[in-house]
Amino acid sequence: MKITVDTESCVSSGQCVLLAPGTFDQNEDDGTVVLLTGEPGAGEEEAVRQAELTCPAAAIRLSGA
Repeated sequence: MKITVDTESCVSSGQCVLLAPGTFDQNEDDGTVVLLTGEPGAGEEEAVRQAELTCPAAAIRLSGA
């Protein structure tokens, strides 16, 4: 699974960080999503899928999922 994020679309809700903190973080200046890794660690795949589904701005995209 490959992860991409669109920081321009991000509305800084932080749901992705709450669901998958090993994969996502937030920019300290504006709260937008920061991708920590392009591929989730072992055991975090389902959390990343949930983050994609719950993102209110649809700023997270998964491929090869």
